[in-house]
Amino acid sequence: MNQGRIEALFILLKTRLFLLGLVLLMLSGCGGYEIKNLAKSDVDLVTDEFIVESRRLVRELTVKLYKRNPKQLRKIPGMTVDMRLAQLSSSPGELMFDELKGRQEIEALELVFDPAFSGDRVFALVVGLGGMLRHAYGYNDELFLFDSLEPAPLRTSAHNVEVLAWRLRNSRKPDGSTFLVTSEYQGVVDNLSFERLFGKLIVLQEMMARIAGDADDRVVTKVVHTASSVFIPLPI
Repeated sequence: MNQGRIEALFILLKTRLFLLGLVLLMLSGCGGYEIKNLAKSDVDLVTDEFIVESRRLVRELTVKLYKRNPKQLRKIPGMTVDMRLAQLSSSPGELMFDELKGRQEIEALELVFDPAFSGDRVFALVVGLGGMLRHAYGYNDELFLFDSLEPAPLRTSAHNVEVLAWRLRNSRKPDGSTFLVTSEYQGVVDNLSFERLFGKLIVLQEMMARIAGDADDRVVTKVVHTASSVFIPLPI
């Protein structure tokens, strides 16, 4: 290859790189579009929104539970709701805390309904729930082109949220009171916002399971509901 041809190819390459940089610059300034989104499929972008929304719902649930169960927060002297929210948001990956002796996901959820547990039941619930949802999304904060999700953990997590809502309504301490006050207080159903929150989480997980299955042209594995009150471990 002669010197003139090499120089021409070099100039062509520089021109293409310049044009690519110009396009990226224009995209980054249009409508809040982020350059990193170029490495995302439509499914990735949708999944990112599902992750953000599921975490928002868990935060909202945390605040509502502490409002109805202030005694739980007072079990840790000096603890505040904002501190609890900070603990959840500042922990990447798995949610594991010494306060719960390292219990995660459904093991943490079981603490909520353990009569012998003397700790903060609200914290056990949101750690278990939040950790399970993170597991369902592969512990990803966002997805890119070469990432993928398995539908089975998403479907299982939807089942477990349904079980959690059912047990909060129906499980009782030895004295007949509920372990946590949610929709019902002193025998009167007076706050259905909890049911709406759990319903949203269930729908999000079931929809994401269908999307994940369709994305890989696979049939979503359905969870066998052997018992409506039993948590099921998420597939690894």
